[in-house]
Amino acid sequence: MKIIHAIRSDNFAGVERHVLRLAIAQRLRGDDVAVIGGNVDRMNGLLTAADIEFIPATTTAEVMRALVQLRKWGPDVVNTHMAAAEAAAVITGLTPGTAPIVATRHFAAHRGSRPALRPILHLGARRLAAQIAVSDFVAAHIDGPSTVVHSGVPVRPHSDVPRERTVLVVQRLEPEKLTDLTLSAFSRSGLAAEGWRLELVGDGALRNDLQDNAVRLGIAGATTFLGHRSDVPTRMDAASILVAPTASEALGLTVLEAMAGGLPVVASASGGHLETVGSADGAAMFPPGDVDSAARLLRELAADETRRVAYGADLRAIQRERFTLEAQAEATDAVYRSVL
Repeated sequence: MKIIHAIRSDNFAGVERHVLRLAIAQRLRGDDVAVIGGNVDRMNGLLTAADIEFIPATTTAEVMRALVQLRKWGPDVVNTHMAAAEAAAVITGLTPGTAPIVATRHFAAHRGSRPALRPILHLGARRLAAQIAVSDFVAAHIDGPSTVVHSGVPVRPHSDVPRERTVLVVQRLEPEKLTDLTLSAFSRSGLAAEGWRLELVGDGALRNDLQDNAVRLGIAGATTFLGHRSDVPTRMDAASILVAPTASEALGLTVLEAMAGGLPVVASASGGHLETVGSADGAAMFPPGDVDSAARLLRELAADETRRVAYGADLRAIQRERFTLEAQAEATDAVYRSVL
């Protein structure tokens, strides 16, 4: 099968990671794949090494030009990711005989939040061959029917690296990610006084405010803002707990990556977290926004290494059973074939 993935982007966040990994998994299955959009530095080398054509696209017009350029390739399906790429595919796909469009929905919201794209997307909704939702949570909050295909992550071997007394956060430092909740929970847990540290990987508009908040909470000396890192798996192997505070996470690739490494996760009991961490018996989950409950879970896990090891092993087993790239690629292929 010849597959095009299209996204209007020069970033490398969750959606771009989703596209990169799925494209490579599909190529390993024997499909021919091309990717439009995404961060050049993070995606081009890996895609080229996998024999996948990569065309940068940072505007909707560039996505359209790339789709027209690839038309002669004879794609069987165009898989769009996010609204701008979907609009580009709809416009360029008005010609009879063009490949069917499958839209992957990554966010729990109706399409058309941008007024300029709304008329095109409403037209496109009638022209889409199918929709894929990355979680049951997303499927329940989008417009139109969809097939749920959970995102997968690579299976990781067990690490023998001794875990440090570190609580880890890996996410963009933006308002919707609720990083301030983790700072408050870590402060109230009292773990800093027992020699535990809080590490934050990622950057964003709130970094300075969060650093100031760490000072106000009295945990600045135990808190490290690491910014963007290329060694996230290494930091996960060294940490003892990951906190995922976002209340409306579509699924959470970072959580799945932690699960793959057997890293215990304390997560908000909401959104896609209920489908990942929530699959474990006795999952460490707190009501959305409840700082005291999050602090209590941190204290309990920090004090019980045996529980942390068992909980991490349960999460790893769940990832290997339900959230692999192979399973994602197979289920995605089924959706494609249903519209051909």
